[in-house]
Amino acid sequence: MADDDRSAYYGHPRREMEPFVPADACMVLDVGCGAGAFAATLRAARPGRALEIWGVELSPEAASLATDSCDRVLVGDAVASLRDLPAGRFDCVVMNDVLEHLPESAPLLREARRVLRPGGVLVASLPNVRYFFNVWDLAVHGRWDYVDEGILDRTHLRFFTRGSLRRLLEDEGFAVQRLQGINPTGSLKFKLVNLLTWGRWADMRWLQFACVARPRSGA
Repeated sequence: MADDDRSAYYGHPRREMEPFVPADACMVLDVGCGAGAFAATLRAARPGRALEIWGVELSPEAASLATDSCDRVLVGDAVASLRDLPAGRFDCVVMNDVLEHLPESAPLLREARRVLRPGGVLVASLPNVRYFFNVWDLAVHGRWDYVDEGILDRTHLRFFTRGSLRRLLEDEGFAVQRLQGINPTGSLKFKLVNLLTWGRWADMRWLQFACVARPRSGA
C-alpha cells in the first residue's frame, strides 16, 4: 500500500458513526483509532463538551498521529492493551471496523465489557458481506477478489451479516439496543433487484452496519 493510501486508510473521519456515541459520554475509548480522525470528529461535533478520549492502535505510525486528537494512545495489540486498563473506566468503547480484522472477536469484546462503566455502551461498525455489489460480483461474475480497502480488504479475517453481528454480541454478553445499516448504495440496479425479490434483499443496500450494545447484567 502506497504512503498516500496508507494515510487515507488510517484517516477516515467516520462522521456517520458520531451520532451513535451517546451525547453524555465523557470517557471514550476508541479501539483501532488509526490516526485519530474519529476522535477529531467527536470533538468537532461536541464543542465545549468535556471529552476525554483514549485510543488503541496497532500501527505505531498511525498512533503517533493520533496523539493530536486523543488524550492518550496505547500502541499495540488491542486485547493486550485493554487488559492493562482498569475495569469500569469508560462510558463508551468504540470499534469502527475492527472486529473483522481479528482471528477471534470474543476476547476483545470481553475486555470491552470489562472496561465499561455501569450503563456504558459499545459502539461498533462492521462491513456487510451481503452488500449488493459484493454478492453480485460473486454470484454473477464468480469473483471474490481481495483489495486494499473495503469489504474484501486483504486484512479482513472474518465476515459478518446483520444477523451474525447480532449473534456475536449477544453470545458475548451484550444486549443490542440499536442496529442499523449505514452508507447505502443508491444503485438503480439494486433497487430493481430488491423490488423483483419483494424486498428480500433489503439488507444488501448497506455497505456496513452500525450498532449500540450494552453489557447484560450478570453476563
